Amino acid sequence: MPINHRVGGGIHRLSQDDLNLLLDAAIQILETIGLAEVSSEISDTMRDAGAKLSGGRTTIPRTLVLEAVDAMPKTVLLAGQAAEFDMQVGGENVYLGTGGAAPMVQDLTSTDYRAAELRDLYDAARIAHNCRHIDFFARSVVARDIDDPLKLDRATTAASLMGCAKHVVVQASDAAHVGDIARLCHDIAGGEDAFRARPFLSLNINHAVPPLRLHNESMLVMRTAIKFGIPVHCNVFGQVGASSPVTLASAAAQTLAETFAGLVWVHMIDPAAPRIAGPRPMITDLRTGGLAGGSGEQALANTMALQVLRHLNVPCSIIAGATGSRHVDHQAGYEKALGISAAISAGANLVTQAAGSQASLMGTSLAGMVADNDMLGAVLRAHAPVTISQDTLALDTIQAVVEGEGHFLGQPETYARMRSDFVYPDLSERAGSTDFDQSRAADMQQRAIHRAHDILNGPKQTHLPKHIHDALAAEFGIGTSI
Repeated sequence: MPINHRVGGGIHRLSQDDLNLLLDAAIQILETIGLAEVSSEISDTMRDAGAKLSGGRTTIPRTLVLEAVDAMPKTVLLAGQAAEFDMQVGGENVYLGTGGAAPMVQDLTSTDYRAAELRDLYDAARIAHNCRHIDFFARSVVARDIDDPLKLDRATTAASLMGCAKHVVVQASDAAHVGDIARLCHDIAGGEDAFRARPFLSLNINHAVPPLRLHNESMLVMRTAIKFGIPVHCNVFGQVGASSPVTLASAAAQTLAETFAGLVWVHMIDPAAPRIAGPRPMITDLRTGGLAGGSGEQALANTMALQVLRHLNVPCSIIAGATGSRHVDHQAGYEKALGISAAISAGANLVTQAAGSQASLMGTSLAGMVADNDMLGAVLRAHAPVTISQDTLALDTIQAVVEGEGHFLGQPETYARMRSDFVYPDLSERAGSTDFDQSRAADMQQRAIHRAHDILNGPKQTHLPKHIHDALAAEFGIGTSI
């Protein structure tokens, strides 16, 4: 199931003037308003690099922001444990994956939601590994059966890497935990240098707390990850109308400013360190305070942030697919497809929460991951490059058919392109003209549950070195039979 080349960024909603206004506003926020709650340790490092302290807030001059953006790598390798799953993040490349760190999981036996456990995370990783249109696995649930923070970070890393050979994204709650995560990765890779050359794990780091406050512990996690050669995602999660302004333009500008602060921090530590900008200007339903991640406004806010980053040629990620629905249903389908399609069109390199995220990011559905795999295949196909040539126009074939059989079914080209030019769903119904017997028909959620069961009851992944797999299985009680 190798990752095929796919591209995004084909639709430009913002004019050049709009891009400049939004970028200038984001930089002005950092330069004149600045960041609060910056610890002395971090403030000292930032001031040594050119930031300023004024009225208890740390401001970052325009020149430093632009220097950091200009110097950062324009393509970041997020490797798989197998080379066929490697992702080159940047430019027009686009990859879709999971995410969310939800506290709840939808049970495959009852379809009710319950507290997520480590075994659910491992199962989610295994399903991601077996879904051909899911390109990477970002931790989708929090294992609530583990209380100790260090054990949780280690177990999350282990379960994710054991279950999925694609690139894995996790989090670390404390800078002191990063070394444990790195050492596990070095063991699997066969040494630190091997991991640095092909980093198959990266860290999601929410380095800012909107509005415009730094999360100092996360900044230290980022610094430590860079020391160990772990790529970092500089993420900011704000809620429009709550922790971000209510106008989409202003919310996008603030979120970009907060994101730039993370990119600048990495630049101060190591200008060559691999990092990915992760603005998340999330929409709030102002009637209830709930997340409205599947709304049209969400697609617009994402577009604004993404197009500024693509204008700067900055590797970037976005959340799209955060449906408010709790089930695999019509609402989930249209909200996910809307958000993900818009994100690809706007130029996202990574789309997280694209599979399995339900209930406004509070729940993950393993069946939903399987169903979303079909949706992702269709959305990616819709954004595939178009080839118009004398070969694809095939005027000679049209003439031959109209003068002969009167249909194209028997043409060699039809058979030859049946697989190469069409993406066929694994679960979705495409009923024939006489196939209307409903007596034994299952709906999409039922079909997805059956497919998820088939994956989880099948062979477990064996990509890890056996001695490492067995040691982790014994330590955490997962993946014990392969």
